Amino acid sequence: MLTPEIIQKAIAWLIATGFKLLLIIGVVLVLLRLCRVLSRRLEKIFLKGREDEEYQRRARTLSTLVNQFLRVVVLVIAVMTILGALDIQIAPILATAGVAGLAVGFAAQSVIKDVIHGFFLILLDQVRVGDVVEVAGKSGVVEAVSLKMIVLRDLAGNVHYVPNSLIDTVTNMTREFSRYVFDVGVSYFEDVDEVVATLKKIDEELRAEPEFAGDILAPLEILGLDRFGDSAIIIKARTTTKPGKQWAVGREFNRRLKITFDQKGISIPFPHLTMFVGQDKAGKSAPLPIRIENPGQAGN
Repeated sequence: MLTPEIIQKAIAWLIATGFKLLLIIGVVLVLLRLCRVLSRRLEKIFLKGREDEEYQRRARTLSTLVNQFLRVVVLVIAVMTILGALDIQIAPILATAGVAGLAVGFAAQSVIKDVIHGFFLILLDQVRVGDVVEVAGKSGVVEAVSLKMIVLRDLAGNVHYVPNSLIDTVTNMTREFSRYVFDVGVSYFEDVDEVVATLKKIDEELRAEPEFAGDILAPLEILGLDRFGDSAIIIKARTTTKPGKQWAVGREFNRRLKITFDQKGISIPFPHLTMFVGQDKAGKSAPLPIRIENPGQAGN
């Protein structure tokens, strides 16, 4: 039964504590609204005029992550403030939460590392869906990027799930442009200038065809005679293509290179051994006996 004394205490509580609670709730709602506005502003900053869908998806992921983090911080502080306003001792709660948090932290430290690494991977725009990358000893096309892991599919169709915490180096082979490097080995007896001219002509013909004209961004770069091998001299060159097109262009160039070399009689040597018979000071050489057997008469 409500007595005047109970009603008076309730009114006093509403005036004192209830007003505090309403004020705290109002401040929390305003802060949550500010968190949402701030995350949207951050999304626009992350985009910086970029219009591709994948980059927009990454910007939204980052802004959502920031928004969730700020909301958790605001709500935790709000709960602690409300408990204090209700004269509830929060010290035991904090101690219990600290012990539980420590235990969970030890158990989930790898997950936390994955999330932190994934956040910076997305923030720095190191990897996008569709890129061809090498991470943690695995390479392939990126099929998915999240705060937890990167999903790759290699040339054989195998899918690799790589946790972000294992990634210390990212090699992106399809960022902005790609290159294919040629190591063309020809015989020591060939004319290097003729070989270089042949390479340039093949490149010109390839760039003139509609199928490859849009994929090749610049004429073939001849880097020169790179080294002297055991059985060939190596001429190094490279072509610049659109991202991911370097392998198709490189294979077609190699196919035409083999056909053209065959037509012009330019030798692509296989490993062989050349023997020189030594001479003494008098110009005489030791006898070198050579025996030729006919395999067809070996059984006679």
